[in-house]
Amino acid sequence: MLVALAVVTFVTWRLLVRETDERMDLTLEAEVFEFRQIVESGIDPRTGEPFDTVAAVLETVITYNLARPNEKFLGYVDGEYRYQSRIEAPVLLSEDRDFTRLVGSVTEPASGRYESGAGEVRYLAVPVTLDGDPRSAVAVVAYFADQEREAAHHTARIMLGVGALTVLLAAAGAWVVAGRILRPVRDVAATAKGITERELSGRIPEDGRGADELSDLVVSVNAMLDRLENGVAAQRRFLDDAGHELRTPITIVRGHLEVLDPSDPRDVRETVALVDDELDRMNRIVSDLLLLARAEQPQFVRPQPVDAEALTSEIFDKVRRLGDRSWVLETSARVDALLDPQRVTQALVALADNAVRYTGPGDRISVGSQLAGGELRFWISDTGPGIPADERQRVFERFARGTAGARRSDGAGLGLSIVQAIATAHGGSAVLDSVPGRGTTVSLVVPARLAPPDVAGTDDDSATPELPTDDPMPSTPSGGRS
Repeated sequence: MLVALAVVTFVTWRLLVRETDERMDLTLEAEVFEFRQIVESGIDPRTGEPFDTVAAVLETVITYNLARPNEKFLGYVDGEYRYQSRIEAPVLLSEDRDFTRLVGSVTEPASGRYESGAGEVRYLAVPVTLDGDPRSAVAVVAYFADQEREAAHHTARIMLGVGALTVLLAAAGAWVVAGRILRPVRDVAATAKGITERELSGRIPEDGRGADELSDLVVSVNAMLDRLENGVAAQRRFLDDAGHELRTPITIVRGHLEVLDPSDPRDVRETVALVDDELDRMNRIVSDLLLLARAEQPQFVRPQPVDAEALTSEIFDKVRRLGDRSWVLETSARVDALLDPQRVTQALVALADNAVRYTGPGDRISVGSQLAGGELRFWISDTGPGIPADERQRVFERFARGTAGARRSDGAGLGLSIVQAIATAHGGSAVLDSVPGRGTTVSLVVPARLAPPDVAGTDDDSATPELPTDDPMPSTPSGGRS
């Protein structure tokens, strides 16, 4: 900006100076033209009589023409100063002997520049002769060029002053604006410095300035930090959970191996069976923990068009072989929806396995699905002992077991956590409804994202898929239904 203002000021100043010089040259030529008209006419315009001497010609020419500011008329006779205009001047050229010698005795019209005590003088000297008068005379028009250019210099000084003030104000404004603009960058650097292995909660302040590149940067960096914190938290949970749950079977195995009597075949067989059982349990725990860790990754579920009614029937056929129970398929949602059939099957099989663990032979376990209120529900309902109200939230936590089922279950307490993770990955939730002594119903509730007609295989591509509503699922567990 400073360079631009300097260039503009310099160019403007040079143009004004050139315009002033051109005006002085034109004025000099105009004055000389008027001199020549008067001399060539030979008539004194004041008296109407012919001139009798060159001195009279000079006096008439100088007094007849009105000198402008910074302009000077002079007359010389036989190389000596004789007349000048009455306008005051910075210096008296009439007393400058060098200037007198330069212009006082010219025999041909001459123009040029002369450095006087007041600076540059631009002049034009014209010799004057008259028949009948042997003396020679010279009429001179002079301009004090530096004084005439003072207006251009003054304009340039004003432009420089205004430009300097403008640059200062612009610099101050730029300092403030740049500070505000770069503040998010400094916040990014400060936040990055504050991020450590154990402290990942720091975030860059979002001032809500609207949509711009730096706001997008802040949002993107905060989102990256969220993903990083979630990833590290998942890793820590996995390590904590693995260490917490695997420590017990390892201790059991080590304790039995330490007291093992190699010479007693029965003791060896029992110890090997116990170790094998504990290794199976450890393998299941590790598999469940890895599944929960993958549940926090974006590609955990892969939605695809699925016939919910056919999926419900397939799941029912699979879970009915888990135990000797009274299996019932209550209802099926007749809709093509976008979901991951493998993960839904995995969740319902885990729920059915829990239902088998907490019920006895001949007890009722029902399976069903329905579409209502824009949500697709899959559920497993049993007539087991139920879950007390104070434990219904805790059972979805990792390694948590209900007191009613603690005696029966040999699992790690990760089943409902896996179900919750699958529901969350679909954008839904796991809902538990239980009445102690009458049974439990656990539902996998996901948003009903309907498959496009062309993908789902509908004949009429222009038809808009409707949300059919099945019979509402009873709100009480199966054990309370007739």
